[in-house]
This record gives sequence, C-alpha cells and structure tokens, in this order.
Amino acid sequence: MAPRWKWKGAEAKALAEPIANSVSELQLSLAKTESSGSLSSCNVLLAVEPEQAELLDRCCFGRLVLSAEKGKKWIQLSFEEAFYLLYNLKCIKIYLQGRCLEKEVDTWMYMRSKRPKFPIFFKAYSHLRSKNWVLRSGLQFGVDFVVYRHHPSLVHSEYSVLVQSGDSNRLRAWSDVHCAVRLSGSVAKTLLTLHVSGNSNKEDLNLPLCLENYTVEEHTICRWSPELSREDEIMKP
Repeated sequence: MAPRWKWKGAEAKALAEPIANSVSELQLSLAKTESSGSLSSCNVLLAVEPEQAELLDRCCFGRLVLSAEKGKKWIQLSFEEAFYLLYNLKCIKIYLQGRCLEKEVDTWMYMRSKRPKFPIFFKAYSHLRSKNWVLRSGLQFGVDFVVYRHHPSLVHSEYSVLVQSGDSNRLRAWSDVHCAVRLSGSVAKTLLTLHVSGNSNKEDLNLPLCLENYTVEEHTICRWSPELSREDEIMKP
C-alpha cells in the first residue's frame, strides 16, 4: 500500500525532516538537560522545556498534558515510549515516588510488575521504532499499535499491528483472522503481525538484557482478491 499523504506538500516536508534526524536532535536535547519523568501505575510523566515538548511531538513520543505551570511542559509517555527513551536513547532519567531509579533494571522490573507482557510489547515497539516507523496506540482500531511512515499530521497510518508470542496467539481461529483483516481494511490499513519469540526463562525476564534473546517475525495479512490474481491472457505453451 502506497503512503497516503494528508495534504499537498506533505511528502516533501517529510523528506526534508526525516524522523531519524529529529530523534537525534531530541536525544541530544534531553540528555543535555537531564530530563526526568515520574512513574505511575500505567505511564510516565516527563517534565520538559517548551522546545523539547515540540521535539517530542515532532518525533511522536507521548502526548501533551495540559498544565497551569509556566515554563515547563508535561508529556505523558506510555511504558514503551518511556523505556525506549531511557534504555535505547539513554536521554532521560526516571523517578519513582521521588527516588531516582539509577539502574535501568529497576525501571524494567517496575514496568513488568504492572504489565507482565511488557517485555514482549517493548521488543515489538523498539523493533519498529529502530526502523524509524512512528507508533501510536491502536486501541481505537482493536489492535496494539498503528504505524505511520512519518508524523500523523502528514500521513495516514499504513499498518495496524498485533503483537503475538508463543503463549499468546490471538489469531487462533479463522474467524479471528477474518475479523482482524476486515477491520483493518475498513480503515485503509494493512494488518501486520509481529511474532516475538525467544528462549528467555523467568529469571532472564527480570533483566532488560533478555531483549537480546528475542527475535521478531513480521507477517502482513491481506484479503485475497480473485480479480487481482486472475490472468488476463491465456498462457501459451
């Protein structure tokens, strides 16, 4: 499926401002000011300067939280977004109840305690993020993530993503596949399944290093169209 740009000139703007360049600029800015976020039960609130809030929006990390406080902006990050900034980009610090979690493993274990499947979902998230795809929550589309080629203000999302693992196959029956494909097709998206597999045991899951033992398999699932598969001419011997 070709990208569907939202307005004339959007493609040129995207080419002029690659996501990879914006992420590098964000990484330098956050690391320089030692930006920090506070953990809660389901997200991380990150306090940043107004310029950094614009960079976070340009890179599609988190969502702005309205606040009356002047001089600071608050960004609500999902666990995947926050840990990506902490572990992959190493540009933020995270606090829990006023205490800085100096070790990445402490943040990892807290997030995993709140969401046991966090390692699987983070591996899928970081797998696509490292390829400079932009991810947003896919809750309203009945999937885990929706994936954009660039900023959502420039282009429509191309894929709806379901994350699966060995003990969590959500497309077990044909009816599940049919429903997921029809729903994705109705909103002009291609269904992408990410199957995360690995040999980590329960002890390994307590360390972010277990991510190195995981592999991700990508599969796109589309409806078969007889008209597109029909031969126009009879093949001659």
